[in-house]
Amino acid sequence: MNAESNAAERVAARLREELLSGSHRPGERLREEELAARFGTGRYTVRAALRSLVASGLLDHRPNRGAIVPLLSRERIDELYDHREVLEIGALRLAQRHGADLSPVVEATRALQQLSDDASWVDVIVTHQWIHHELVVAAGNSKLLQAYAQCEEELHYVVSTVRPDFTASRLAQLHTTLLTELQRGGAAAIAALERDLKIGRSAVLDALPGRHEEAS
Repeated sequence: MNAESNAAERVAARLREELLSGSHRPGERLREEELAARFGTGRYTVRAALRSLVASGLLDHRPNRGAIVPLLSRERIDELYDHREVLEIGALRLAQRHGADLSPVVEATRALQQLSDDASWVDVIVTHQWIHHELVVAAGNSKLLQAYAQCEEELHYVVSTVRPDFTASRLAQLHTTLLTELQRGGAAAIAALERDLKIGRSAVLDALPGRHEEAS
């Protein structure tokens, strides 16, 4: 990997953290020239960083405007959560069929339990998603995992909007309960995951009003 690629990855990582922590308003345009001056890099480096964030779902690209912080709508959230539900519930059914080892899910849940309520919200989001990622991994299906990986960064961004209503301890409590049901297996596990995803969808939808005006 050359120096230019390394620089682009560093810029992308910094912007990713800012996006997940709410430093940029939905609808805000990220201008290449401003970012290049801010990070002390060339516009080509910034352009490569923005392109990678668009590809991962953390930014949108609009003709004549470039990279835009995603505007969330009920339709977009419902589409994303419908997609997530199909993948995660399907993964759990496969994992149950194969008698998969859920110890990585246990480990991820313990990591969430260890976070304090003053932990970085980015750390909370990423640790929370780690639980769901490991659940999909447990299915043992590379195609399913690949499909899930393509929407994970967008899920990170969407979940970041519920910060006023959730804390690390509340998420840990919810997922400790989920883990108990996952370990029971069978229909109880499926129902518990469906319930968890429903709670997440509702929380994101409740966070929409007044938060997504078009940026000037």
